Amino acid sequence: MLWSYGEMASLVEGLGYDWAIEKTSDCIEELAKLIRPDAAQNVGLFASPAVPPPPVSITCKPGDALDHIDDASIDVVVMDPPYYDNVMYAELSDFFYVWLKRTAGQVVPELFTRRLTDKDNEAVANPAKFAGQKGAKALAGRDYQERMARIFEECRRVLKPNGIMTLMFTHKATGAWDALTTGLMHAGFIITASWPINTEAEGSLHIKDKSAANSTIFLVCRPRAAATPHAAADYWEDVEPLVAKAVRRRVAEFQQAGIGGVDLYLACFGPALEEFSRHWPLKRGTPRPAPEARKRKRQQEMFEEEYDPYAVTPEDALDAARREVKQWRLEQLGQRQGYAELDPLTSFFVLAWDAFKAPQFPYDEALRLARAVGVDLDGQVVGVLAEKKGADLILWDSAKRAAKAALGAPDGSRAMIDALHHAAHIARSKTLAAAREMTDRAGTLGEAAFQQALTYVLEVLPVGGAFSGVSLDGDLAAASSDFEALENLRRLALADRVAAPKQLELWAGAEPA
Repeated sequence: MLWSYGEMASLVEGLGYDWAIEKTSDCIEELAKLIRPDAAQNVGLFASPAVPPPPVSITCKPGDALDHIDDASIDVVVMDPPYYDNVMYAELSDFFYVWLKRTAGQVVPELFTRRLTDKDNEAVANPAKFAGQKGAKALAGRDYQERMARIFEECRRVLKPNGIMTLMFTHKATGAWDALTTGLMHAGFIITASWPINTEAEGSLHIKDKSAANSTIFLVCRPRAAATPHAAADYWEDVEPLVAKAVRRRVAEFQQAGIGGVDLYLACFGPALEEFSRHWPLKRGTPRPAPEARKRKRQQEMFEEEYDPYAVTPEDALDAARREVKQWRLEQLGQRQGYAELDPLTSFFVLAWDAFKAPQFPYDEALRLARAVGVDLDGQVVGVLAEKKGADLILWDSAKRAAKAALGAPDGSRAMIDALHHAAHIARSKTLAAAREMTDRAGTLGEAAFQQALTYVLEVLPVGGAFSGVSLDGDLAAASSDFEALENLRRLALADRVAAPKQLELWAGAEPA
């Protein structure tokens, strides 16, 4: 992925203005080369090619109304669709629109007839469109799905039977993926391939210190062959193992390519949806219980459709993908020792840190992760291991849990994360020797489950400044203090039974902060 910008702060001291003009020229030249590579040597910003390039039509029309294009006449559609509720493009565009209206509007006035940009017909999940209505967020999600379905239907109409459509998508929320892929399949597409591509700079301000995705998933889609009349739908119970197998086959490849954290889950959504779309439509042989949200009277108004316990959606495939990635990551983080099963609450803690690389992440994603590991988020995690703050979940360190009297028994009888946090808290608030004495009294040091949990936790917590030379602050600093306490305990009491965390290899030779 190579960047090519025309944007620049033109008044920057030095060559800001010249740089901006140069990059604009480069962009135009690159576009010309794509259109006619054999004439590229004759193409410049102000020169005309010796050989006239093929005709190019540039239009500005809604994606769901391509009435200027004939049926089955297009070979390829390449789309970068709106990412659900990530960016409200029309709202952001107003600033530029009013200035372009005074410049480009003199050349193409038909594109600037509105006073401001069109917000009502934008294909984004914007709750502001439904302000004052009950269930505005759910209505916004449904609006996005319906609009994208109409766009995909138009793409399906103009594509040749052997045509191809490639679209890119990045969003942590599986609800966004469910909406997009449901629209795709209802429009008559099948997903035939998927590829994750790293498209975000690690220092980017909009992802820095957040549980954000660095990768964009490219989905390759082709028109689905017309189904035979009265064809029987496949059963999800038969397809689910195939989805899991497809994910397991690709997850190692993705990880070896350097994809990790939340990106690994997103990357595996692709192969899961590939397999899922091949068998669409699907139904259940066994009915599924109604979600908890439907049982709450105050949320009934959010759900207008009658609940179908036999319905299957793309989110089922995403759940299967998440379970496979969970199992894969636990195998990797446990350094394949496999001598003890990790309890659900500790699994949630480990996988949350592993996936999001931050103590704070979206509550909705925490809910899906909890479902994958088998814990009740509100009943077993919130108030015990974390707190809910607005739309986010914030994991607690050992000191915060102790202050809130949220630690379980030090013997780990409820969960081994309790035993680890007891040890970390005593090491931080008293001494390392006191922490060892406490674990000896609790009888946890010699337990395989304690040692396995320690292995996992040391691989996911942020490395403390004493080992990395990097100073952290806030909740990250608190979590890194737990890492230091537990790593020192490992070196003191378990060095011969618990291997050093692999992530320390990244900080070999670092000076203490």
